Amino acid sequence: MSRSTELEEIAGRMESSQEKSGIPGIQFVDHVAIAVRPGELDGQVKAYEMLGFREVHREEVLGADQVREVLLQVGNGSNLIQLLEPLSPGSPVSKMIAKNGGYGGLAHVAFRVEDARAAFDSMQSKGFKIIDDAPRRGSRGTTVFFVHPKSKEESPFGVLIEIVEDPAGK
Repeated sequence: MSRSTELEEIAGRMESSQEKSGIPGIQFVDHVAIAVRPGELDGQVKAYEMLGFREVHREEVLGADQVREVLLQVGNGSNLIQLLEPLSPGSPVSKMIAKNGGYGGLAHVAFRVEDARAAFDSMQSKGFKIIDDAPRRGSRGTTVFFVHPKSKEESPFGVLIEIVEDPAGK
């Protein structure tokens, strides 16, 4: 079986399961976010570049997030690694690092969707604990919202989930 045939079959199974569940269009893993300690962002970027990753975006995200982020592209694919460095002690990433004994680590996993509002409404109607009151502006012009790790008490995710809509489709 060719690689493209295999991918088409996987996509077909995903579409079929999403139609059954009624959850709108999760397309793929947009990024995996990793928290880094203050002052360590540039060193981490260099370490990933030594593995062959390349920096595709850098931004300071203020508001409630208070982080400096760098997005690194993995090969030529659409999946990204996001490094997050807290800009203030009140940043959620800073608090996560403190809870983790002063170490960085996995901050969240982000899934790309076609329509953040439709995904938000669907997940809210299914009883997921959504952290944001509504989808909001994210970095790089995206629309995002976060889903609590203990969203479903009978089967918690164990990790913070971000839902991302990229209007540019990148």
